[in-house]
Amino acid sequence: MYKEDYDSTGYQDRSSEDVFSKQVRAGKRTYFFDVKATRGEKDFYLTITESRRRNTADGSAAYDKHKIFLYKEDFRKFQQGLSDILEYMRTECFGGQIPEYTPEKGNEAQAERNA
Repeated sequence: MYKEDYDSTGYQDRSSEDVFSKQVRAGKRTYFFDVKATRGEKDFYLTITESRRRNTADGSAAYDKHKIFLYKEDFRKFQQGLSDILEYMRTECFGGQIPEYTPEKGNEAQAERNA
């Protein structure tokens, strides 16, 4: 969502720092990529949040969340590091292609590793 997409009343109820968000569902985890503006909207930074649902002892749902703050001075180094590690995994771990994950395949691969 872009800042302009919020109606003026609804936007005031949210943090005035939110600029854009992207949600990525990945199995039991959901990742949130949020662009935020500093106070005074003079600068921008990225937060990456991993949210994982778990069931509590009483059967209700709870969420474990982990957050990374990434500032502009680190964007290029972060991007290069991520690119390097994905390239390594593609060539050395996955035989040239990063596999498409499906829960069924993931469970089979996990079972093979544990055998």
